[in-house]
Amino acid sequence: MKKQFAVIGLGKFGGNLVEELSRLDTEVLAIDLHEEVVQRYADVATHAVQANAMDESVLRSLGLRNFDHVIVSFGESVEASILTTLLLKELGVKEVWVKASNAYHQKVLERIGADKVIHPERDMAKKIAHHMTSEKIIDYIELSKEHSIVEVRASSKVANRTLMDLDVRARYGCNIIAIHRGDEVIVSPSADDTVELEDLLIVIGHNRDINRFEKEGV
Repeated sequence: MKKQFAVIGLGKFGGNLVEELSRLDTEVLAIDLHEEVVQRYADVATHAVQANAMDESVLRSLGLRNFDHVIVSFGESVEASILTTLLLKELGVKEVWVKASNAYHQKVLERIGADKVIHPERDMAKKIAHHMTSEKIIDYIELSKEHSIVEVRASSKVANRTLMDLDVRARYGCNIIAIHRGDEVIVSPSADDTVELEDLLIVIGHNRDINRFEKEGV
C-alpha cells in the first residue's frame, strides 16, 4: 500500500512538499483555505481540497486520522498552526509534522504533541553554512543540538587506506556508517573496506568530533 500524506497549507514550503511527495509516488492530499491556491495543485496532488483546517468537523470528514503523516505548513499564522496541530493530535493522527516560524512557536508545538517540528529556513541555512566553510563537507543533517550526520569527500590523505587503518572511531570519536562511491552505496562498511579518492564518507557523531575529523583526519 502506498503511504498517505496530507499537507495543510500550500505556501512555498507546503507546495514544494506536495510536488516532491507526488514525484515519489505517494498518495498526497493537498489542503488550503484559498480556492485559487488549491487549484494550482489539483493536477499534482492525488486530491486537492479547499478547507478550513481549524474546523474539527472538517478535519474529521477528511479522514485525516487514517493518514500516515499530516504536515502542517502555515506561513506566519502561529495561531492557526497551533490550533490545527492540537486538533489533529486529538483526532488521533499518528504523525503530525509542523513547520515552525521561531523557537517560541516550536516550544508550544512540542508541548501540545507535535511529533516533529520543522525549520526549513534554519535547516537550509545550516547546510549552506557548512558547505561554504568546508570544501570537504558536501551535505549536513542535524540529528540534535550536539550530533549530526555529514557527507565528507575523501581526499588523497585517506585514499587507498582501509577503515581499519584510518581507525576513525578511536582517533576522532565518530563513525563512518556508509561509503558513497559513484552509483554504489556501501552500507555498514567493514574494517577491510578501502577508501578511494573522491568517495563520499557518511559520518555520524558529536559535532565536535566530526569537526575535528574534517579538519585533521580527511
